[in-house]
Amino acid sequence: MSIAFIDLQAQRRRLNGRIEAAVMAAVESGAYVMGPQVREFETMLAEFGQAKHALSCANGTEALVLPLMAWGIRPGDAVFVPSFTFCATAEVVPWLGATPVFVDIDDRTYNMDPAHLEAAIEATIAEGRLKPKVVIAVDLFGQPADYPAIRAICDKHGLKLISDSAQGFGCTLDGSHPLKWADVTTASFFPAKPLGCYGDGGAVLTDDDDLAQEIDSYRVHGKAVAKDLADRTFDHDPKYLNMRVGMNSRLDTVQAAVLIEKLKVFDEEIEWRNRIAARYNEMLTPHVTAVPFVPAGNVSNWAQYTIEHANRDGLAAHLKAEGVPSAVYYPIPCHLQPAYQHHPRGPGGLPVTEAKKEVVISLPMHSDLDEATQDRIVAAVASFKG
Repeated sequence: MSIAFIDLQAQRRRLNGRIEAAVMAAVESGAYVMGPQVREFETMLAEFGQAKHALSCANGTEALVLPLMAWGIRPGDAVFVPSFTFCATAEVVPWLGATPVFVDIDDRTYNMDPAHLEAAIEATIAEGRLKPKVVIAVDLFGQPADYPAIRAICDKHGLKLISDSAQGFGCTLDGSHPLKWADVTTASFFPAKPLGCYGDGGAVLTDDDDLAQEIDSYRVHGKAVAKDLADRTFDHDPKYLNMRVGMNSRLDTVQAAVLIEKLKVFDEEIEWRNRIAARYNEMLTPHVTAVPFVPAGNVSNWAQYTIEHANRDGLAAHLKAEGVPSAVYYPIPCHLQPAYQHHPRGPGGLPVTEAKKEVVISLPMHSDLDEATQDRIVAAVASFKG
């Protein structure tokens, strides 16, 4: 029997028709764009994420650019990002003419290294060519970045902080979501994410009332929002009064309907993922260079279960021969990609990033991974002698 890397159909079957019913209710309603399910989902999402506001959008990439637009990021501004992540984190910065500055990672969590971040900020200030404005920290593989340390650095230098939780939405530090420290948390609902829809989708969470209105405007073509109409009379639909140069970034009603049902069970699924990861760690420790490290007080959502092996490529080939799927994230980090290699890097380069790209490999992980299948996966890893 084949093994799925992420088994979305097992989850669908477990929900026993609830998703299908929700989708058909949205279809039959005829409110296909920004329908009532979108508002319902946003309310649920804000409560789950410990936020005053949750604004859905078309995808996780646009979730990142929306706050940058609202903050007026422009040419000459520096936005500090990790390189060991999917390119979306960096790509939104040049969209606005600003410059991404790449930062190295911690060698155990794979998340942004606060010490290297501070060095990169100070080097940028000393050079004087760019003005530091924003830090985007990524919750890689589902684990929160070191937000208390990163927030302190941002406060010291007057920078905004985005928690890019495209992979990590649902992760916590001592019971708090990253928004406790960040100005904004962004989420992706791409199907492979722990909280995924059946297409593309994203969201921005914030406690800032004014920022929430700005993002609401930018996501719908720069429409007029409440603060724009305070001293103005406009009797027509405010979407026909354009206060900003915006974009079209709305979550489809059908996707919101899917996400409502998935969010109802998300807490439980995170518990299951943590149980699966703990079992992986216990069984794999003798057979690999490193199993994932989660600092005390952190809870990962385990978007990926990523180990290290000195002969990573040999292990990948062996697993394929054994019928076990695997994935390598990220074989070419952003700062080495043709599109981004001309952008600045923090002092001393990114040696940890460049070392980890050679040894990391991810194994099947999803909330419905049963012990028998997990045993097969572990046995395949353990049998590799290369």
